[in-house]
Amino acid sequence: MTVSELSGRHLFVRHPFNPIITADDLPYPANTVFNPGAARVGDETVLLMRVEDLRGISCLHVARSADGVSNWHLDEKPLLAPDPAHAEEVWGCEDPRLVYLPELEEWAITYTAYSNRGPLVSLAMTKDFREVRRLGRVMPPDDKDAALFPHRFDGRWIMIHRPAPLLGPANIWISYSPDLRHWGDHTVLLEAREGAWWDAGKIGLGPPPLATAAGWLMMYHGAHATASGPIYRVGLALLDLEHPEIVLRRSAEWVMGPITNYESVGDVDKVIFPNGWVLDEAADRLAVYYGAGDSVIGLAVARFSEVMEYMAHAALHHHRRAGDDGWG
Repeated sequence: MTVSELSGRHLFVRHPFNPIITADDLPYPANTVFNPGAARVGDETVLLMRVEDLRGISCLHVARSADGVSNWHLDEKPLLAPDPAHAEEVWGCEDPRLVYLPELEEWAITYTAYSNRGPLVSLAMTKDFREVRRLGRVMPPDDKDAALFPHRFDGRWIMIHRPAPLLGPANIWISYSPDLRHWGDHTVLLEAREGAWWDAGKIGLGPPPLATAAGWLMMYHGAHATASGPIYRVGLALLDLEHPEIVLRRSAEWVMGPITNYESVGDVDKVIFPNGWVLDEAADRLAVYYGAGDSVIGLAVARFSEVMEYMAHAALHHHRRAGDDGWG
């Protein structure tokens, strides 16, 4: 199939077992399970799933599978649940992203802590997804959709996140830190488009950025406002490998949108919300794990080579001038 024949909306194929995990699979009563972070740890795929209980409060729960599709083994209790010692989590722990940091020999978990002042970004570390160490809040409210890059750039860690402005569109930002605790040089990375575009008005990061020979592959969601509520769809962008604050390319069309019943009808209708992906380069397989309808977990698979060929022909991105950081 040539690139001209391959629409972005046909890159990712939903798995026939979808939804692969529902609330009925959990070892305790819950309302929904969705928005999982994903990682390949040893010979297992690990999902860190958002579970909303019957109060409406969310925790983060681990599931493991040898093939990443079926026979999921769920831990008996959550890995991260609201902790009275951490007031920022009083209303829940949500929407994790997982990145392995070779320098520290640990996995970084960026997640949304829901405080009584609004959602903010928190950071925790784990070696095995059985025990966890909280580093606490790293971005103030209102902020979410965060993930780290796996290594430092010129001595500094970089995080992608999405603060919510009081006025104007919600854009994706990038920030820098010498120690994973103190963050600065906040700069707009990718702007929501305007008008009738599928990603106009509000965008946010999907899974953590993925290193490729052509650059960092970034998947992001766009919430398109309609008369019947927003539609959450997913697109792609490519960032410079050495300077990830530079956006090289951006897909014009969405590559996934809600079309099935389990994506179109749920606690929140018309939602595709990916938080994790796992790349098997030898098999040319990119697996994306996503929340569907804010209610269940779905899996979509693409040929990695086709995704990169598609991005090679995506539109060049007209990035900002140096120093134009969105502060006005």
